[in-house]
Amino acid sequence: MLHKILVLVLVGFGAQLIDGSLGMGYGVFSSSFLLLAGLSPALASASVHLAEIGTTLAAGTAHHRLGNTDWRLVARLGGPGAVGALIGATVLSHLPTSAATPVTASILLALGVYVSLRFALRPPAATTSHRSGHSARFIMPLGLIAGLVDATGGGGWGPVSTTTLLSAGKTAPRTVVGSVDTSQFIVSLAASLGFLIGLGGSGIPLVVVASLLVGGVLAAPIAAWLVSRLPGQVLGAAVGGLIILTNLNKVLDAVGAPGHVIAIALLAVIPVWGLLIVLAVRHWRQDRRRAAGPSGRHGTADAQKGTERGAVHETAALEAAPGVESTVATLV
Repeated sequence: MLHKILVLVLVGFGAQLIDGSLGMGYGVFSSSFLLLAGLSPALASASVHLAEIGTTLAAGTAHHRLGNTDWRLVARLGGPGAVGALIGATVLSHLPTSAATPVTASILLALGVYVSLRFALRPPAATTSHRSGHSARFIMPLGLIAGLVDATGGGGWGPVSTTTLLSAGKTAPRTVVGSVDTSQFIVSLAASLGFLIGLGGSGIPLVVVASLLVGGVLAAPIAAWLVSRLPGQVLGAAVGGLIILTNLNKVLDAVGAPGHVIAIALLAVIPVWGLLIVLAVRHWRQDRRRAAGPSGRHGTADAQKGTERGAVHETAALEAAPGVESTVATLV
């Protein structure tokens, strides 16, 4: 039992580390593992969303402290998202497991394919604006759809909303990630309410919820700090491939595919997954070269030397200027 709890804590930790860095992945990643462990789609999604109440609160707090949040975007996205999540949770709660499993796995599989291709082939454009330039007419329907997909698929809030907002290139990536993570708190509350009404509290495995919650809360501040430091393209392609592998088996089994066909399909995914990661790494290196400027390494070295020379001149100026030291001391 202790071994299972530790595994669930690690799943929650890894899921939140991914989600807090990319703005997506907690629900899809966690739900995929819970479905693989044998939970029904409704119980898996309910467990994940209950755990997300705590993880998104911790993540939102960390993002706010680091200046990664646009509260207007949070409100416009989270309100409609809550409505969609409540509808999705109510629908999923009343579906039989035999019908819900292939539907949920198919949604997760489609999201995995989208995330992999999106980050490997056409990474979202970057901008430095920390205030969203999207109108309410664009954000509110997006939130409604993302919330609906999130509750029915056990995840999807990030893959739908984060990738859509990033692809438009109107908001800085870290602001998108921080705002989407923060607004997910409202969505998780609404989805959890829908599942509690539809399923009742007795069938939800509280040990699973608590384990995912502990892992997620531990990872939340780390992920918020890493959001602007990890190569998002590479991590996105890697996570998308993992989601594909964990859900392809469920989909093929649901359509009655023989065991050897499922095994061949899973083995065929691995080299494609590796290729997408390689492409993502290439995009990341190209972005780094463009950021370094036409002179590449030499330009970076020259810039560093220029910074050092500027610091020397600035120090000399401060030493020459009368009364500067006392003024600085007073301000401090």
